[in-house]
Amino acid sequence: MQKNGSMPLNSEYIRIVFGLKVRQLRKKQGYSTQQLSQLTGISVSYLNEIEKGKKYPSNTKVIDLANAFNITYEELTSLKVDRQLEPVVDLLKTNLLQEIPLEMFGIELNKLVEIIAGAPTKVSAFIRTLLQIARNYEMNVEQFYFSALRSYQELYDNYFEDLEKAVHDFCKKNNINNQPAIAIDLLYKILEKKYNYSFDSEKLNQYKALKAVRSIYIKKNDKKNILLLNGNLNNAQQLFQLAKEIGYQHLKLKERTDTPTWLKRYSFEEILNNYKASYFAGALLINEKHIKQKLKIIFQAKEWQNERFLQLMQSYNVSPETFMHRLTNILPRYFQLKQLFFLRFSNSKGSDKYQITKELHLSKQHNPHSNEIKEHYCRRWIAINILKELAAQQANGTYCNPLVRVQRSHYMDSGKEYFCISVARPMYPTPDTNSSVTIGFEMTTDFKRKAKFWKDPNIPIRKVNETCERCSLQPCKERIAPPVVLKKREEKRHIKEVLEKIVDEM
Repeated sequence: MQKNGSMPLNSEYIRIVFGLKVRQLRKKQGYSTQQLSQLTGISVSYLNEIEKGKKYPSNTKVIDLANAFNITYEELTSLKVDRQLEPVVDLLKTNLLQEIPLEMFGIELNKLVEIIAGAPTKVSAFIRTLLQIARNYEMNVEQFYFSALRSYQELYDNYFEDLEKAVHDFCKKNNINNQPAIAIDLLYKILEKKYNYSFDSEKLNQYKALKAVRSIYIKKNDKKNILLLNGNLNNAQQLFQLAKEIGYQHLKLKERTDTPTWLKRYSFEEILNNYKASYFAGALLINEKHIKQKLKIIFQAKEWQNERFLQLMQSYNVSPETFMHRLTNILPRYFQLKQLFFLRFSNSKGSDKYQITKELHLSKQHNPHSNEIKEHYCRRWIAINILKELAAQQANGTYCNPLVRVQRSHYMDSGKEYFCISVARPMYPTPDTNSSVTIGFEMTTDFKRKAKFWKDPNIPIRKVNETCERCSLQPCKERIAPPVVLKKREEKRHIKEVLEKIVDEM
């Protein structure tokens, strides 16, 4: 597999392109597969295999096909295609279809090619559209991979029995009791003794450029593993990095990211394995059975208590992000609360810019969600308000623990309401950046039945929207941009009404 973004001219690629050309030529010249079979002496079943990219014929059969189409052998075997098939072949030339394991979505590459071959003009137009959108929004390959990964998570409600079982087997084999927390010394010992790891917590801190890098994995030889750890990581972050390394080793994940995924380009398999190792780490640090029992207590309470939620999170000695991510595994599985989203916001101190750096939506695309259109997210969201509160505490020197806040968010446009739980804290090892992680539940009848606290009168209820540019709320103290998109939409609607009136009058 090439790392430069292009697929090598392997036999699979050649078969697929040849099959597309044969099908296109057959259609253009008005032959059925039966008629082409009679002209060439090639069986119908074998012709179908050729067109689907499963088989490549012998030279004799290629000559028979070229004669039937009245073209030369070279024209038929050339990898050059006409304008109609160019976008399809451009897609095949990239490593996207090669690196994404289509089988995990229940898709076979040959079946996909069959769809492409069935309507090449429409598929070509569709691919051109996707590529144009990607260019317009500066979408790179890595963003595509992460989007595919999110789709994979959503497909399985972000719960994977094989990974949960792997954690259970690991704990049993190593006589580990992870209820509620694991000692960090134990993980260091397992990595050293069982997997031959050595550690260095000074090397990364010698370079200012690496202050945001949490760890770097180096495989020195077949038996020696080195993990460079950022010396500024807190205990919870160290614990996660160690648990993740155990995940890589126990799951025997060979293809891996040796540095953070945002530093360089990786294949989809490497990004998928990074997710699996991270899932393993979260499940190891937060025991499935234990968290399920504790959440039942919280969900049965008629009042919401921020302190109770914070104490539960801190009992596992994990970061807020690890804890909230674990909830997206457990709540859909054991509480059947599948209408939920997860968001992570980041904000630099002193800045009024807020960026969504991670998101997950189960069941459907929920409000809120990220966008790449440079609009301003609604400042009434709890995920942003809690960051403002955190910054204020830092400014007056009163910050000491992660903040936990909740809010019922009523979306003006859709009419949907979400119960949102948000946790904010400074980012380590870059404390000049703050981060909030939020999990939101669509307030369906099922949610209200299971979450007894939903109607606690002390929980704030706020009208919210997607972005300032699309919001009609007046007055709004938090607004930082005029509703320009909304105004354009209203202008178009008014023009339409006037035109309809003229037509009626005539």
